[in-house]
Amino acid sequence: GATPDRPASPLMSTAAAFESVTDEFTFVLGPVIATALCTGVHPAAGLITEAALTLVGGLLFAAQRATQPAPRPAATADRPHTSALSVPGVRVLVVAFLGIGAVFGGMQVSLTAFSQEIGHPGVNGLLYGIFAAGNMLAGIVCGAIAWKSSPQRRLVVGYVALTLMASGLWAVHSVPLLAGLGLLVGLCIAPALISGYTLVESLVPATARTEAFTWLTGAVALGQAAAVTVAGQLADAHGASTGFLVPLAGTVLALVTLLALRSRLSPKSVGRTVARGIGHREPVTVD
Repeated sequence: GATPDRPASPLMSTAAAFESVTDEFTFVLGPVIATALCTGVHPAAGLITEAALTLVGGLLFAAQRATQPAPRPAATADRPHTSALSVPGVRVLVVAFLGIGAVFGGMQVSLTAFSQEIGHPGVNGLLYGIFAAGNMLAGIVCGAIAWKSSPQRRLVVGYVALTLMASGLWAVHSVPLLAGLGLLVGLCIAPALISGYTLVESLVPATARTEAFTWLTGAVALGQAAAVTVAGQLADAHGASTGFLVPLAGTVLALVTLLALRSRLSPKSVGRTVARGIGHREPVTVD
């Protein structure tokens, strides 16, 4: 694990990238497989297959022991357990990840509304697949690079790029342009997600990291749920273009939060011991 005086393992970024890639891989292939099963086998075949894969995968993961973290001492009066939310940087990341959830939810609903609006509902799968493919491709690239810049810097740069790409979605009215811009938006998501997850190792004590990851994952889900609701209402009332304002609003909120509170994303430095001046025999710790 990482400590303030020891940087996070470079494998943390690779692991986060792998998780992002596998997520997007299922987003790209899942609908295709489900459609084939439902139309070619039985209407319930897709749901049954999903349930079976979830059950088998969950049991295999639960049975895994070789890679599980080493047990940590239980909280005591001298070392009480502290919530991951007590870490200021985690609270900043939660807001940032709400923005990513807004992108996922807003894109999903708005792309569907756009495809129906132009009279070609079947193009929705293609557009969302391109968006997800961009995210997956960026995850592969991020995991393969040995980064020299800090995850804090990469996180801010990623959100700047994501906000810029999302700012043009509402003005696009053609399938090729929307596919291209959707690809660019997807390319910006994985670097931001991976950088945020990587920061957890250096910001949060080992005893609270699982909770921290849960908060971030929950923030994405909450942002997505809220975005689906708002984007759907906007698209129904004012057209598909207005639905794309939801991803933009989410990324702007996240970026403003990151820029205003980016100092909280740096782990606290450990005091270092230096010699006092002449005449002093004991060292003193300074920050």
